[in-house]
Amino acid sequence: MNDQGVPPFARARAASGALFLDDRGRVLLVRPTYKPFMDIPGGCVEPGETPYEACIREVQEELGIRPAIGRLLVVDWSPSPKVGDRVLFVFDGGTLDDALLRQIRFVDKELSAYEFHSVEELDGLLIERLARRLKAAVTARELGRIIYLEHGQALPVE
Repeated sequence: MNDQGVPPFARARAASGALFLDDRGRVLLVRPTYKPFMDIPGGCVEPGETPYEACIREVQEELGIRPAIGRLLVVDWSPSPKVGDRVLFVFDGGTLDDALLRQIRFVDKELSAYEFHSVEELDGLLIERLARRLKAAVTARELGRIIYLEHGQALPVE
């Protein structure tokens, strides 16, 4: 409680990313230059920007391309003692064809490479929460629905 007896509010940061697949159904992962683990294209939502707009901007900044970004696939409430509460959005980036892949340029130097990996390989390549989030995004894409997660895990359905 503060001085006026009002409880504190959650102050979650928001971030957005895109799930891209290749024509074999493999997931696009990128190698950031500023952290030791792989990720998907995306980043923090800036003030006055929607999560969808942030996804489009981040993909363009990081990969130098502007593919059509589709519907929301996953929302993940991801609290962390180290970095604070976060709400993470994953949007459907669709399938990247060879022509679009040839246009990728690491414009802002935040990334050094990209690779495609099968869904089965994600557990060995990513931090646990991100692997769970991406597997849920692939499922959401297949089912045509949005999946809500907490800590990268779906809540039990009653």
